[in-house]
Amino acid sequence: MQTWQPDIRGADGPKYLAIADAIARDIEYGSLRPGDRLPPQRALAEALAIDLTTVTRAYGEAQRLGLIEGSGRRGSFVLPSRVAKPNPSYSDPGDIGMNAPPEGFGATLGSEFRKTVDTLLTPGAGAFSLQYQPAGGIPEVRREGADLLAKRGIPCHEDTVLVAAGGQHALHAIFSTELSAGDVLAVGQFAYPGLLSLARRFGIELRAISSDSEGMRPDALDTVCGMATVRGIYLVPANDNPTTSTMSGARREAIAEVARRRGLLVIEDDAYGLLPASPLPPLAAFAPERTWHIASVSKILSPGLRVAWLRAPDVATAWRLAADMHETAIMAPPLNTAVVADWVRSGTFDRLVGEVREEAKTRQAIARDCLREGTFHSQAEGFHLWVPLGTEANPARIADAVRPHGLSVISGDAFAVDPMNAPPALRISIGGALSHDRLKRGLSLLEALIDPEASGKVSLV
Repeated sequence: MQTWQPDIRGADGPKYLAIADAIARDIEYGSLRPGDRLPPQRALAEALAIDLTTVTRAYGEAQRLGLIEGSGRRGSFVLPSRVAKPNPSYSDPGDIGMNAPPEGFGATLGSEFRKTVDTLLTPGAGAFSLQYQPAGGIPEVRREGADLLAKRGIPCHEDTVLVAAGGQHALHAIFSTELSAGDVLAVGQFAYPGLLSLARRFGIELRAISSDSEGMRPDALDTVCGMATVRGIYLVPANDNPTTSTMSGARREAIAEVARRRGLLVIEDDAYGLLPASPLPPLAAFAPERTWHIASVSKILSPGLRVAWLRAPDVATAWRLAADMHETAIMAPPLNTAVVADWVRSGTFDRLVGEVREEAKTRQAIARDCLREGTFHSQAEGFHLWVPLGTEANPARIADAVRPHGLSVISGDAFAVDPMNAPPALRISIGGALSHDRLKRGLSLLEALIDPEASGKVSLV
């Protein structure tokens, strides 16, 4: 394979990373096979008309990633795929019970992160610092977040947008500064477990509001507000976790009207709002004066980045929240926030989200092939499913049966505001590092357990 030569024309970022990425890509596509010998470093440098040190650094990066090995005078060789992976001590897939974006199969998030970090840490590249950041985040990162949210019709600027260490950090700040023990917060029948945990910690009473296929019903919310003192509402308007319900634009406007008339604060956890190709206007666009809007990258790019933007209704509220966030986590990871801000500014953010979106659509197609129509709810651009079950089904036993096969299955009562009276259901995550083949096998087993007539198998009840 002495003739192998990467095409790095037009590549963004450092050339050594472009060469390492080309090695990884050609291994994945089969152009480079285990045992193939790469060109000598000096020969490749001459062929590409670049410095020898650039090629040396590229081969070193590929070796660090477990793609190749150096064998002294014999040269560098492609490793077998079973060895070609990063440091084995980090091979744990993580908490598969969490709903994570799909890692796919041609995605470039890792390589883009390396390129951007290399640029940011280059001496003289700018004023980026790994030191402590000011409360609320550095102005440049807040400004990029404000620009991102303003494109969705949310009135904001850098003084009303803060940088949090993830969506849960932002939620904690809102609960700590805007709610008091005994306050009533209106939510759907099922809600994000992190929200349920915060309610218990802060002594907040959750009041479940009747919902339909679009989520919380405005008339039901209005009725409850007429019967009790409700402080505010919490909702996930796009691809709700766990039910996958998505509010139409008209529903969002109607909820905002009730909130304005009843004087409710609105906590809009828009974790999936930027994932659709054509995002709907958020509630913050209809009731900006009373909406706390959270836009996190955990559910649209990677939970490992730990970056979210929190938009407050006004400057005074924003800096009250900033003080609380500083007390609880000091700051979001400075390097990660700088990387994400650079991606927003350059357009890389939209491209990476697009990759996640396309992989989610592929996995949803697999789900439609494996599960009978009408047995589950989902969004075409999302990466979880909601599976209502019969009254005799045992969600916990089904989850235990499927989980060893790699599929993330959580019993619906983990999301229930009132677990004792919640109808049985399952939340299935089809994201993460799960391969397409394992996803198919896991969903086929799930189909056998929840739909015995269609599969000829016996269900777990």
